[in-house]
Amino acid sequence: MATRGVKPKPAALRVVDGTHRTTRHGAQDEAERAADEARGDFGDLVRPKHLTGEARKAWDAWIAPARWLDGSKAAAAIAFCELWKSFRADPAGFAASHHGQMRAYMAELGLTDERNRTRATDDKPKDPSEQYF
Repeated sequence: MATRGVKPKPAALRVVDGTHRTTRHGAQDEAERAADEARGDFGDLVRPKHLTGEARKAWDAWIAPARWLDGSKAAAAIAFCELWKSFRADPAGFAASHHGQMRAYMAELGLTDERNRTRATDDKPKDPSEQYF
């Protein structure tokens, strides 16, 4: 059964996106140490060899740059990439339930949180109104 409210973020994601609060989550260096230990337990997230085509493009575009992910999220990352592949193959035939699953995987992987994205300073528009054109 589904639970209400926002799912708590993992410690590593709070540190990366800058939402770690010492008063709520404890010392930041402890959270970083715990995240490093978890990465050591699960290992790095490695792209599986069987991903091809659009699934591999999705991995390279979204999963590979997500430095907060570790091996514990491999199943969710692979499932997201496979769903993306089927979406790209037949967008009109992609069921609404699959859209929900894909969004849930993206949220679980921390891909929908805009605070995780960084832009190079050269890419910023000089005039804020230019960003919409």
